[in-house]
Amino acid sequence: MTASRRQRRRRIAGFTLVEALAATVLMGMILAALATITAQWLPNWNRGFARVQRAELLDVALERLVADVAAAEFVSPNRKTTRPLFEGTELGVTFVRTALRLNAAAGLEIVRIAEAADRRGLALIRVRAPFVPAAAATGATTFTDPVVLLRAPYRITFSYAGQDRVWRNTWLDARELPAAVRMAVRDAATERTLAVSTATVIHTQLPADCVSSKEDRRCGKAKRNGTAATESDTVANAGNPSRNP
Repeated sequence: MTASRRQRRRRIAGFTLVEALAATVLMGMILAALATITAQWLPNWNRGFARVQRAELLDVALERLVADVAAAEFVSPNRKTTRPLFEGTELGVTFVRTALRLNAAAGLEIVRIAEAADRRGLALIRVRAPFVPAAAATGATTFTDPVVLLRAPYRITFSYAGQDRVWRNTWLDARELPAAVRMAVRDAATERTLAVSTATVIHTQLPADCVSSKEDRRCGKAKRNGTAATESDTVANAGNPSRNP
């Protein structure tokens, strides 16, 4: 075999076993370094993504709460009483509002937003039921269509203020609707009240038949002129506890 033929065979012989092993070891080191770097930043990225997602869900829940509570109407459970159907506690609120659903007939519905437990823990759940005066008067209302508005780590507590601008933890069996409702958002782990807490004014303060009524005592027409200013001051003070009595 001539020298030129041996040189040509060496050029096309490829890698040796040692070279292949060295390349494999080098590739393993590179992959290990990439895995280490990924393991360091991936958990932080996941936590940041989950935090942003929770903030967005909280924002949507507060928007839904404000829209619902602000739409509460002065509706009595029956003709035997003039008190509105509104029950407010620290962990929940029940009221009557205009039905707002796709393909639904016009009418009223009872909405209950309260904290309840399910298989995933505590949650703020919204349920609804058609407003039927007889059922509302006897408390035999059957609520359906549960919708989870908020879950841990957030919890919401409600408080209520009347025309006197004094915040209370409950609003039960009152002669009128509260002028404003405050929704305080707390971190369940630290019990710290968050800055996203908000308040809303209830737009309807009188029953529908007071539009044409001349009975000042029943409908409170003497207070109408000062109602708008009082409600604005109440909501403004909701975020400043030092100004609340």
